[in-house]
Amino acid sequence: MLCRLPLLALPLLVGLVPPAHAQLAGTGLDSRQCELVKQRVLQPGAPVDCAQLQVVRFAYVDFDKVRHDDGEIMVMAAVAPQVKALFDELLKRGFPLAQARLMEHYQGNDDASMADNNTSAFNDRPITGGKAISLHAYGLAIDINPLQNPYVRRDAQGRPVYSPPDGQAYGQRMASRAGSSEQVVELFAQHGFLIWGGDWKKPIDYQHFQVSRSMAERLAKLPLPQARQLFGHSVVAYRACRSGHGCKPNDRKTCAAAAG
Repeated sequence: MLCRLPLLALPLLVGLVPPAHAQLAGTGLDSRQCELVKQRVLQPGAPVDCAQLQVVRFAYVDFDKVRHDDGEIMVMAAVAPQVKALFDELLKRGFPLAQARLMEHYQGNDDASMADNNTSAFNDRPITGGKAISLHAYGLAIDINPLQNPYVRRDAQGRPVYSPPDGQAYGQRMASRAGSSEQVVELFAQHGFLIWGGDWKKPIDYQHFQVSRSMAERLAKLPLPQARQLFGHSVVAYRACRSGHGCKPNDRKTCAAAAG
């Protein structure tokens, strides 16, 4: 049974959510960034505009345990403080990333980004293999280490097809393998990215973390302060559910459904 967190308890948990000043860079894209994104990634009719996007900069370690201070990822500004805290925690844990460059470096080409084993977020495009708009187009989905965590679909004969193709070497999942997304599913959920593509059946998207589509649509319609508050409440609700707060703790999927 899911324990409901009393509303009076919410203020006690606000300290679990990074404050707005946890994000070092300013919100929104400057005119130069906006023009570049519009030329390469952002299409007319996108669900968000330049004012709703933010570049989060962070340090990370690669697979040789070498530190890099040039990590960049573009997300909806409403979730930027949580994303900054998330990547700071990945660094603290020594979780490796091959690299993290903005999708403008790939002209918005998802295949090229995956082939380069690039960790990324915002990309104004439809879902892979479909017409519905991707959660990446909201800046509310993050792909990590696509080589180690490939996208897997089945062809007409039922055989697995991997994206990127070299990801086939990682088709047999080993959670202990460096850079495997299985190691950080709970961490992403603790920072509001409640849905993991590795839980899907057809296709399976091991690299992919996102918020719910209903949450994305709500965040996109709100002014930044209200959007950050809504996302923060989702984070608080998930963490409270997982901890139990006097009740029996619930499993990840149950808490994700309740908080999202």
